[in-house]
Amino acid sequence: MMRIGILFGGQAREREISFAGGKTAMAHINKALFKPVPIFVDSLGHFILIKESLIFEDSIRDFFPPKQYQTAPFSVYIESLENQNPEAYAQIIQEIGVQIFPENFKDHFDFAFIAMHGPGAEDGSIQGLLEWYDIPYSGPGLLGSAIGIDKSKQNEWLQKSVGLDKKFFNLKRDDYEKYGRETLFEQVKKEIGLPFVAKAPHQGSSIGLAFVKKDSLEDFDQAIKKCLFISEIYREDWIKLREEDQIDLLQKMVNLDEGIGFPVIFQHQVFLHPAELLTELQAYFLQGVTKAVIHSIHSEDSILLESFVLGAEFSCGVIQTPDGESVALPPTEIIIDESVEVFDFNAKYKSKATRKRIPMDASLADLKIIQEQVKKAFDDLGFGVCTRIDGFLSPEGLVILHDPNTIPGMSQSSLIFKQTAEIGLTVTDTITYFIRQSIRERMSTGKNYHALRKQLNLLDNEIKELLALKSSQTAVQLEISGNTEESFEESFQKTKLELIKIASAGNIAFEMCTPMEVEEGEILMPLHISHLSKDSGKEMLELIHRGVHPLIAHTREAAKDITTFFTNA
Repeated sequence: MMRIGILFGGQAREREISFAGGKTAMAHINKALFKPVPIFVDSLGHFILIKESLIFEDSIRDFFPPKQYQTAPFSVYIESLENQNPEAYAQIIQEIGVQIFPENFKDHFDFAFIAMHGPGAEDGSIQGLLEWYDIPYSGPGLLGSAIGIDKSKQNEWLQKSVGLDKKFFNLKRDDYEKYGRETLFEQVKKEIGLPFVAKAPHQGSSIGLAFVKKDSLEDFDQAIKKCLFISEIYREDWIKLREEDQIDLLQKMVNLDEGIGFPVIFQHQVFLHPAELLTELQAYFLQGVTKAVIHSIHSEDSILLESFVLGAEFSCGVIQTPDGESVALPPTEIIIDESVEVFDFNAKYKSKATRKRIPMDASLADLKIIQEQVKKAFDDLGFGVCTRIDGFLSPEGLVILHDPNTIPGMSQSSLIFKQTAEIGLTVTDTITYFIRQSIRERMSTGKNYHALRKQLNLLDNEIKELLALKSSQTAVQLEISGNTEESFEESFQKTKLELIKIASAGNIAFEMCTPMEVEEGEILMPLHISHLSKDSGKEMLELIHRGVHPLIAHTREAAKDITTFFTNA
């Protein structure tokens, strides 16, 4: 049985999203094919074979650093305790597991499933480390990863591949610090106009993102500071705060979903812990100064500015057949509530103000054009295995692509799993696809070809044997039913949990159904995996009554080789 090291955590601001992906992989991976091995990567670069129970905590800070090392009233990440001596840090690691080293990875796992995001995880860094130690890993290789993290280069390559009808401009940090804001703002307006979007070019998950919608120098300055991860505190605001409110302000600075994160630089001094900064700020503002400017130690050298695109936003995954031919999944529309001004990290991952529609509301012709363009971009930019490409469909029917994501979010509700459900893959099937297709992709590098071929053949045979076993079984019936809306919803959610258990067991055949009234009476209607991917029973019933969208039918046919290989359907 292949041992799968599930790597999660990392140093990037997206580490909590990585943590969610690690949980999903642990819960859904096919236990009949793979043995999951949870590997926590801390923000200081240590690889830790973690106690399995800890991966189901709510947040990384709930277990690391352990509670006894947290200094009340603050909750911090390990980088705030970086000054520990080696012996003390070794003791901290022992609280959660056992440290392992790259040269010994093969003693613990045969394949690395990368659930990490952002710098260090999606830029080729971890991929290069794994290649050096001959460990096959999930996702694109070094080239695709390097392109996938650099939003500025993505624009240039997308322009060459499919065209890019939007203006963009790179603002150097040195220029921002050297020249007057007025001069730069005028230059930006001349180059790309108003409104425009400001982006930190090497971050993921909508972190470091701001809109400048009006001709406001203050809005421009605030957008640039957000993308450079600069926080400003004004004396007139600070002195009005009680100490508990000052603590709350700095705790928000620690939190990676709303702050710039620690360590920070203030007055040319590095502060690891918010308690240290609190003491410094209290003394600083007693001097009568008007403003404190605090910089994240992890910042950017430039900011990407792009003209604002008016249109329906979509996200479209691309995967591959077993032979490596790319297949575009159904474009998914991100419907944003009018109350959301900026589609940033919180709006994307923590707000209920966004909904998803699969496929997006567009003509069949436009949907197919989107699929053609994301497929071409996937091939031209050197991606492999899976990439999620976002974009806009303008009112005139123009497709504008941006922000390819080579390691899509891996939480259970992530777009990529909802899109693969449309072609008939459970989350478990999709994870098996990631592993299998990644081994096939690693064979293309000219390294360890015969060893990888042997590993691939072994896995392919195990998949076939498992499918044959399930085809010989009497399928377990999963029925969603209920006499009231509440009882039906309860049954729907319960069945989703049962599906996770059965699918992840890997060796149990199952069928899904729900009672439906027809002219002849009540029947048990067979359900598709896509029905169970919906968020509620009400959404599932709406999908049943709408029927299969022509674009979904088209995509299922294009992906037939994939679903046949992994599900025998």
